[in-house]
Amino acid sequence: MKDCITWVGLDDSAKKINGAAFFGNELIAQRQFVVENNDSGLGRLVKAMKSFPGEVRCVYEAGINGYFLQRYLQRHGIKCEIAAPSLTPRKSGKRVKTDRLDAKDLARYYRSGDLTMITIPEQKQEDLRDLMRAREDALEDLQRSRHRLHRFLARRGIKFIGSKPWTGQHLQWIKRIHFDDPQCEMVLDEYRNALVEKMERLKRFDEAILLLAKSPEYQPGVDCLMALKGIKELTAMTIIAEAIDLRRFPDAPGFMAAIGLVPSERSSGEKEIRGSITRTGNSHLRRVLIESAWHYQHRSVPGKSLQKRRTGIRPEVVEIARKADNRLCKKYWRLIGKGKSKQTAAVAVARELAGFIWAIGQVR
Repeated sequence: MKDCITWVGLDDSAKKINGAAFFGNELIAQRQFVVENNDSGLGRLVKAMKSFPGEVRCVYEAGINGYFLQRYLQRHGIKCEIAAPSLTPRKSGKRVKTDRLDAKDLARYYRSGDLTMITIPEQKQEDLRDLMRAREDALEDLQRSRHRLHRFLARRGIKFIGSKPWTGQHLQWIKRIHFDDPQCEMVLDEYRNALVEKMERLKRFDEAILLLAKSPEYQPGVDCLMALKGIKELTAMTIIAEAIDLRRFPDAPGFMAAIGLVPSERSSGEKEIRGSITRTGNSHLRRVLIESAWHYQHRSVPGKSLQKRRTGIRPEVVEIARKADNRLCKKYWRLIGKGKSKQTAAVAVARELAGFIWAIGQVR
């Protein structure tokens, strides 16, 4: 038994961790255990695993505990990997699901090689990702505050007559609104205060991220990505934070698939049926790429600001960016000419934009 591998599946939750261990190729789990998800429980978990014969390899699905459990086990000399839950095999006829059964299934799938493992970032990379996602949360909170204030005013027949909402002119107009009723005036003041608070919060995040983007660690990558149209500091930092390392993807289609921009497909025999994009993988990357793709509806000639961003960048990167200018603009309008909607065209452009981003990642 010393030369065998012990395969351990862990089903973790906020309070408990269920485990199942298979020794070698045995069909029945030789050990099943439950520990509390706290310091003492994790200590007992490590002690139990070190008592198993041979090399111990364990796995759990990405979830509420993030990378903490994996890093804890690695520090104690136990190999641990994290599986992508959306790609874990599921039996369609299975009607009984418990944490104990899930732990055993994970161990079996791990042993047979049927699990897809996620890339585990370093602590510093995870800290950057948390910063970027916190900024997204702040942006969502700001949008909610805007909608609440807008709907409150709309219910009272007060509408802004201007060019664009939420500009400086619009905000000045909101400040001048008053109600005779004290209750309505209180509601308006609270909505306005909440709006100002969310704007200041987002501004603090933006300032911190922009400062970080100019640091020696991130500036070279940010500058290369900003050679592409529609990508500035915030988008570039999101790509760096979420992609971890573009060189880990073997090819451009692999990167496109990882962010859910490839078409879904249900083909059988001679029938070939393709649908909308899969929307699997990293939704944060998918969102910023689709936002950037809208810029390619404009002419492919770069403006002054884009030319300035490309100054001093490696010639290989600039050449990739120029190819993107021509190809993606033509693709957008070709799809529009075929009767596709603007949204469909933008998503198709985002898919190919991901390929150009991958290509730049190989140059750096």
